[in-house]
Amino acid sequence: MKLIAEIEGENASVELKRDGERAVAEVGGRRYELEVREPEAGAYLLLHEGRVYECRVSGEAAAGAGAEVRVGDHSYQVHLSDPKRLRGAGAAAGHEGGRAQILAPMPGKVVRALVEQGQSVEVGDGLVVVEAMKMQNELKSPKAGTVAELHAQVGATVKAGEVLVVVE
Repeated sequence: MKLIAEIEGENASVELKRDGERAVAEVGGRRYELEVREPEAGAYLLLHEGRVYECRVSGEAAAGAGAEVRVGDHSYQVHLSDPKRLRGAGAAAGHEGGRAQILAPMPGKVVRALVEQGQSVEVGDGLVVVEAMKMQNELKSPKAGTVAELHAQVGATVKAGEVLVVVE
């Protein structure tokens, strides 16, 4: 499972694989092999390289609402989002007066622009392709309309949340 984690305002790519009590997590390019135990709901024991970490989660991070995650004495605000859902939905929060802003779901590189400014598009039409973490993500139009602004330039590096296309 590949996700984007916003932790205390900083974005990191996260890939999780779990098989029973064994888990492999890659966070921002760093790999962690863990043993995971859940003695009670919302409480986890993480075993990593002979050390045990107690982790408590309150809230709904998986639902995108955000959660407080406590590891030992440290507390973190965490929001998780699925880049696959982002690219299909466009930027629902980016609708302003009939305009839809299509945002980069994570840092990456624009590899293709599938539309031109002024072009008509339908719901679900591909607009731009961004490569991130060696995967290409096609960002689609969340509404029918016209491409009012095209900020994505092939070969350009983009930041998470950067406006790539505006559809009116």
